[in-house]
Amino acid sequence: MIEARHLTKTYRVARKQAGLRATVAGLFHREQEEVRAVDDVSFSIAKGERVGFLGPNGAGKTTTLKMLSGLLTPTSGEAEVLGMNPRGRPQALLRRISLVMGQKQQLLWDLPPIDTLELNRAVYGVSKPAFDETVATLDRLLGLGALLDKPTRQLSLGERMKCELAAALIHQPEVLFLDEPTIGLDVTMQAVMRRFIREYNETTGATIILTSHYMDDVAALCPRIIVIQQGKLRHDGDLAALVKATRPQKVVRVQLTTPVGAEVVAGLRVAGAPLAVREHTEGAVTVDVPPEAVTEAVRALLDALPAADLRVEDPPLEDVMRDVFDGPGAA
Repeated sequence: MIEARHLTKTYRVARKQAGLRATVAGLFHREQEEVRAVDDVSFSIAKGERVGFLGPNGAGKTTTLKMLSGLLTPTSGEAEVLGMNPRGRPQALLRRISLVMGQKQQLLWDLPPIDTLELNRAVYGVSKPAFDETVATLDRLLGLGALLDKPTRQLSLGERMKCELAAALIHQPEVLFLDEPTIGLDVTMQAVMRRFIREYNETTGATIILTSHYMDDVAALCPRIIVIQQGKLRHDGDLAALVKATRPQKVVRVQLTTPVGAEVVAGLRVAGAPLAVREHTEGAVTVDVPPEAVTEAVRALLDALPAADLRVEDPPLEDVMRDVFDGPGAA
C-alpha cells in the first residue's frame, strides 16, 4: 500500500546574524546552509497496518507524510502509495487517501461542520446515499450528534477534532495519514480518538500511519513502529521487540499499606544484589528487575514490605523512546 525508497528531502535555509549591519549585508549576499529534513528513508507498509511513525521534534516525520501525500516533492528517492507516485498529487490518488494534521484545520470557522462535509462530498464526487451512510457511521463511532450543526468557532478543541476526522473520512480513504491527531486533547477525548481510529481501521481495512508524542496513542494503536531521528531511519519493527531490546527489565510496583523508611528500601536485595529503586514514596515502592529475577524479586518484596497490591509491568514507553533517541546516532 505504501512504499518509500531512499526518500530524501533537502532544504536550503538562509542564515542571518543579528544587527543592522548584518541585515544590510544580507540584502546583497545571503549565506545559506543545506538542511536534510529526511535522509535516505526506506520502508514498506502493507494493507490494513496501523504503524506508529515516531521521532523527536524536527526528526522529519511530518515532512515524510507530506511527501507520501504529495504535498512535497522529494529531493531524491521515490514514493509509491496505492501503486501511484504522489508527485503532482494525481486525482486518482487523492480520492483514496487523506491527511489529518492536529495543528491545522479544514473546517470553515463561521459555518457548521456539516457544510464542510457537504463541500467535501462535492469535491470527491460522493453520492448522497453513500454520504448519508458514511455520516451515520461516523456519528455512531464518534458521537457527532448536534456538533455537525453548530458553528465551528463554538466547538471545543476535542469536538473540532471529531469533526475534522469526519470531514477527512467522507470519501472513505484507503490510506489515512494522521499527524498528531490527539494533540492538545484531554485524556478522555484522547481515549475516544484512539478507540475511533482502531474501529475505523478494523471496520474498513484502511492503512494508517500515525505520528504522536503521546505514547499512550502508540501503545494502544500501533503494533509496528518506525522511528526516525535527524531525518534517518533508526528502527522499523515490532513495538514489543523494541521495548524488550531497549529496556528488557520489568517494573515492579508495590502499593504499601503503611509507609516504610528509606533504610528498608535500600536493604531490598535479590541474590545478594540491591534492587534498582525507580521510585519510593509514602504510598509505593517501584523497582526495576531483570526478567529472569522477577519471581525472586516479587517474593523478596512481599516479604520485606507491607504490600496492599503488587503489579509487574513493562517499562514506560516514554522511557524506552528516550533511550532510543539518546542512544548511538543521537545528536
